[in-house]
Amino acid sequence: MPPQQQRWPATRSHGGRTVPVTAVLLLSCPDQPGVVAATAQFLADHRGNIVHAEQHVDPDTGGGAVFFQRIEFDLDGFGLDRDDIVPAFSPVAERLGMEVDLRFTDTPTPTALMASKQPHCLYDLLTRWRSGELPMDLRVIVSNHADHADIAAHMGVPYLHFPVTPETKPQQEAQVLAALADHGVELIVMARYMQILSDRFVAAHPSRIINIHHSFLPAFVGANPYRQAHDRGVKLIGATAHYATADLDEGPIIEQDTAHVTHRDDVARLTSRGRDLETIVLARAVRAHLEHRVIVHGRKTVVYS
Repeated sequence: MPPQQQRWPATRSHGGRTVPVTAVLLLSCPDQPGVVAATAQFLADHRGNIVHAEQHVDPDTGGGAVFFQRIEFDLDGFGLDRDDIVPAFSPVAERLGMEVDLRFTDTPTPTALMASKQPHCLYDLLTRWRSGELPMDLRVIVSNHADHADIAAHMGVPYLHFPVTPETKPQQEAQVLAALADHGVELIVMARYMQILSDRFVAAHPSRIINIHHSFLPAFVGANPYRQAHDRGVKLIGATAHYATADLDEGPIIEQDTAHVTHRDDVARLTSRGRDLETIVLARAVRAHLEHRVIVHGRKTVVYS
């Protein structure tokens, strides 16, 4: 058989380094014999070199065990064009009842950051993006306040200010949705955007809106979680990054972390300590999504390393 013609650049730049271009297959299906073999055989048949693979079986889904897998393979010398991979794989997927998502590491996700007044999560994400740590195509920053326009201009990112009141919320959300569509946004990151999204807004971006909540969910949902935590005399505070759903603070969890506190910590101290947790947890969750390491299944996620 003649050697395969190179169909795309074999390397890409990431964080100042040159790294190979790879494809990522995210798969889920009913657990059954032969799933790993079938996928590996398909890739081998097309000269695909697997560079990383992880799998997980969830036996407790209420409808039988479910198999999840993330496979990353080298595109150098791969025998199919990008647009042909999923159609060629479809007989395998249909036979095994698979859901398939294919991504490429040289195609950053078009992203919008949404923030209100508090800057810590927004500034942290902008710094990580500028340094090359977060592989996102940052299209726009959206806010209901004008506070962050200067930093957006400094970073060279379009900044859209949509003020909102309880009376104008439906019209404001329609403006935001239209702006996100105009900028071709796929992922929305709520970097302490302190507005509750409508069911319509969330339904327009299923599993594509990441929110940071300043508690260790499912504890202390809703407003003022640090006040709630202080009133309960907790010895741990936390932060949770999750996909937004129609149910407030109940979406599938992507990342969490905690910090020890004591009876001497008042609400202001809890809030101050919590900001560090919020920035770290949100950045980890966003990075996991951008690196195609998350599979959503019902109310839960599988997050690969």
